[in-house]
Amino acid sequence: MERLPKPILCIPLVIQWLWLGLRYRSQSLPSVVNPAIETGGLAGESKHACLASIGPHHGPWIARTLLISSKDVPKAAIMAVQLGFPLIAKPDIGWCGYGVRRINTIKKLTEYIKAFPTHAAFLLQEWVPGPYEAGLFYMRRPSEAHGRLIGLAVRHPPQIIGDGVRSITRLMIADPRLAPLISHYRTALPANRLDHVPASGERVVLGTVASLRVGGRYENAMRLNTPDLEQKVNAIAHSMNGFHFGRLDVRFSSEDALRRGEFQIIEVNGAGSEAIEFWDPTLSLWAAYRGVFAKQKTLLALAAEMRAAGHIPIGITPLFRAWLRQLRLIRRYPPSN
Repeated sequence: MERLPKPILCIPLVIQWLWLGLRYRSQSLPSVVNPAIETGGLAGESKHACLASIGPHHGPWIARTLLISSKDVPKAAIMAVQLGFPLIAKPDIGWCGYGVRRINTIKKLTEYIKAFPTHAAFLLQEWVPGPYEAGLFYMRRPSEAHGRLIGLAVRHPPQIIGDGVRSITRLMIADPRLAPLISHYRTALPANRLDHVPASGERVVLGTVASLRVGGRYENAMRLNTPDLEQKVNAIAHSMNGFHFGRLDVRFSSEDALRRGEFQIIEVNGAGSEAIEFWDPTLSLWAAYRGVFAKQKTLLALAAEMRAAGHIPIGITPLFRAWLRQLRLIRRYPPSN
């Protein structure tokens, strides 16, 4: 599935969504699954508000994050020093890692602010070493006391392994996943970085963002799910006072740590979350689509239950406006690194 161009990949999903919307008499019905999140997390929601909705007693499981609005920009450097370098700068309204940058110095932060849309808000977030990252997909029906993980994907960052002979550019050209992205990395990385020749066996991580969009790889890793992990995710979701369907993006130190429920949340995504575990390249196209179709069917069925419980979906017009605003902002963000 990961080899398909995004527009082509989405056509069958859009058709299924439209059909399900007709069946359930609402194209915006999934906006009711997460009353704690604007639009249910379908589009245009504030990432900071999503994190802030988590109960304060779960603070140790959340990366420290500051919201920088346009009026806060003059204080951004002071706020950054409070968090400490390196840190992550990311848009408050974002998607697929657009505009996410690792910032190592005040100078780089100043450059990021200058390149960022003037009236949009962004986040400064502490750098969580990890070094691993995962998406934990959660679901809980309104009639259920406990939810469960219905998906777990490990994100592998874009990377190459040196051979002591070829430059990073040449190694990327030899990699089908990375070859189409060389122009992106010429913009995102420091000058002459791609000319470097890594030592034999040296692992070079090319970017901060582990998105498929920039050459990352997703692994279906439900093998890591345990009762301890599920219990922790369920407790966090319950503390949000209305989170029934979505994905927690987390960083963790080891597989055993994740199994024990030890992680730090860097982002919360709602009803619009992609089921990234099905982008695992070891899955056949049919198996991947079957999984994504099942996930969308589950989402609409859950939304129908939420509506029956008294929740009202957002109108299609305000939802479209939120999506359009998000799209316009994404096009203006500085490149990720």
